[in-house]
Amino acid sequence: MTNSPANEKWYWDRATQQIHMEQLKRVELFNGRAAMLGIVIGILTEALTGAGIAHQIGLGPLVDGYAACRTQFLPFCF
Repeated sequence: MTNSPANEKWYWDRATQQIHMEQLKRVELFNGRAAMLGIVIGILTEALTGAGIAHQIGLGPLVDGYAACRTQFLPFCF
């Protein structure tokens, strides 16, 4: 049985696809672990300092403005 160029191309395409899927699985596993670690660190920092996660990353004024708008402390809401 001779390997035709079409069979060889299919083989290499399939091998490349499997390698990419394995790499994607590893990268997604790493991203998930990094996200979980970030959340845990944010919660621990919140417990120690009292500043929420939004305040830790610099979105505190936005959250505070939304809370003031929702409780009618501001005469206008955007």
